[in-house]
Amino acid sequence: MIETREIYRHFPFVLEIIFYIVAFATIGFFIYGFYLKYKKYKRGRDAGRFDNLLTRFLKAAAIMAKNSTVFKRDKFAGFAHWLIFWGFVVLFIGTVIVAMDYDFLRHLNVQLLKGKFYLIFSFTLDIFGLFFLIGLVMMMARRASKPPQLDYTRNDLQAEHYSRKGYAIDDKIFLWLLFLIGATGFFIEGIRIAADRPPFEVWSPVGWALADVSDKLGLTSNANNVHVYMWWVHAILVMFFIAYIPYSKAMHMLIDYANLMFKDEMAAKRLPRVSEEKMKDGMGYNAIVDFTWKELLDFDACTKCGRCHQVCPARTAGTVLSPRDLILDLRTHADITIGKSEWLTQSFLDQKKEPKNIAGDLISKDVLWSCTTCMACVEVCPVGIEHLTSIVNLRRSLVERGNMEPMLQDTLSKIGEYGNSFGQSEKKRADWTKGLEFKIKDVRKEEAEYLWFVGDYASYDARINGLSKKVAAVLQKIGLDYGILYDGEKNSGNDVRRVGEEGLYEMLVEDNMKTFGKSKFKKIFTTDPHSYNTIKNEYPDYGGNYEIEHYTGLLLRLFNEGKLKFTKKLAYKVTYHDPCYLGRYNGEVDAPRKLMKAMGIELQDMPRCKENSFCCGAGGGRIWMDDSKMKERPSENRIREALTLGPDVKYFIVACPKDFAMFGDAVKTSGNEGKLEVKDIIQLVEEAIG
Repeated sequence: MIETREIYRHFPFVLEIIFYIVAFATIGFFIYGFYLKYKKYKRGRDAGRFDNLLTRFLKAAAIMAKNSTVFKRDKFAGFAHWLIFWGFVVLFIGTVIVAMDYDFLRHLNVQLLKGKFYLIFSFTLDIFGLFFLIGLVMMMARRASKPPQLDYTRNDLQAEHYSRKGYAIDDKIFLWLLFLIGATGFFIEGIRIAADRPPFEVWSPVGWALADVSDKLGLTSNANNVHVYMWWVHAILVMFFIAYIPYSKAMHMLIDYANLMFKDEMAAKRLPRVSEEKMKDGMGYNAIVDFTWKELLDFDACTKCGRCHQVCPARTAGTVLSPRDLILDLRTHADITIGKSEWLTQSFLDQKKEPKNIAGDLISKDVLWSCTTCMACVEVCPVGIEHLTSIVNLRRSLVERGNMEPMLQDTLSKIGEYGNSFGQSEKKRADWTKGLEFKIKDVRKEEAEYLWFVGDYASYDARINGLSKKVAAVLQKIGLDYGILYDGEKNSGNDVRRVGEEGLYEMLVEDNMKTFGKSKFKKIFTTDPHSYNTIKNEYPDYGGNYEIEHYTGLLLRLFNEGKLKFTKKLAYKVTYHDPCYLGRYNGEVDAPRKLMKAMGIELQDMPRCKENSFCCGAGGGRIWMDDSKMKERPSENRIREALTLGPDVKYFIVACPKDFAMFGDAVKTSGNEGKLEVKDIIQLVEEAIG
């Protein structure tokens, strides 16, 4: 007996013809849906993502193969998705092999599906088919448990103003279609084996077991007829699924690969400049065609997993922002405006007219101004969506129209006039140096190895001035050759840019780089992670290629070189807050921890730490806006998290001037004075060096 199987078992020729007609019609329907999406993306502006295509392709393939982005911070979902993904891939490859073998190779007198190859083929497909079904059941169980991130309730609208039943139905159709396709595939295999019981079919362990079940249920006596009917049920489910893909959640299987492939690894860290062509229409985005094709792809790539919704500090604080809902609203608007892509979507029950501007009308200004630009949404997204670039480009539109809080507008005016957010004279920028027992070099006049870019808060804020003096004193004691710009320094522009004031940002960059060019230094360091990010990642776009370190990295390097010595062990138990612009934006999570370990400090991390750190709420210009309407400020939420570590943790350590101010205030406003003290790392270093 030859180890093989019939493809169209007991099929009259006319049924084969009907099957092929249906199959070709289905493929045509799929291609048309795919074309509609391509047509939609063509309406977007250029995104410039076609460099290093092979590298991009292979990197996305590695991510998909490992399911690494899905595993991130959700191992259950990651494992279930891994089972589904590889089960689907192997079953798809198996289907292709069957089609090639029957429809093409047999006409050349070649047969793949026989002998040992067939046995291995059958065993492999059975095992991975089982993985596929197990993964789907795990996902069904997860949805049944109703995790908060899968709740489609909006923050910004009352239930009577919108409906998301379409999303819920689409989710169920997607899961159940896949499950029924897998289950009926196994059923027809089991009933086929039960009909003849060829001994080699033990290599199909699931099918063999189901054949035993068929015997017990009394189906085997009519196995051939049952097989034909179930074969068609399976085929119809498969054909419907293929036709459904371009118009449903299932499309993420294709779009997400493309989105990961074309993802900008510097997204959010380095915001895109406004092209001269776009500048003719204004700095910001007003219409859906202002978005790039990659941003339109982002909207369709969203699987509604809710991870960005869950980690967003603005949503946690009770504001109207949800990164997930923002992306889904943009998707819905893109479908309505430039090309339908979903059959089952959300609806707005009281929407009467087309929004004039996306920023302010479709996406409310309160939603856009709530963002802290912490990048948590971008970092956690498993499919490479770049939420932050869309938010900033929409903010640019609001700024152009002057649609912002008076406090923010006033601060931007101060920065434009004085070069700092405090509205203080530039002559006072270095007033904090008064009282020091030594003179800090002015690198505009004297050469120094390092330029210390101090930043606004470390220069002007009375709460931070003392820390700046400590940094200066420690560096002086260990003999570091450094200087500052005195009144030549201006705001670095990091938060100005993320507010959406691109013109002012470019002016600040130009002024700072002009001063840098007249100064004598080799490297830059800064105590401000916000300044660190933009000088490191964004100034190069303007020709400013500077070697820059955050002061924690600089101090650790000096310690490793033996230039910084700790003479006193600090027997403290502390927790540490990773600044968004240091840890998440730039991946520097080790230097502060290694420094504290070298000082003898016992560190107990909070549950949300390192790249998963929770924002203080100051970024993206939020420190210049009113936060009185928040249910709980992000900084207060973070202090509450730190207190769960127990009473032994006395110090809350920071490495950012804004963090020192935000968390210092939060300890007071949350009524936790005496329970937890906020300290900057430099205070620990000063104590440890004696």
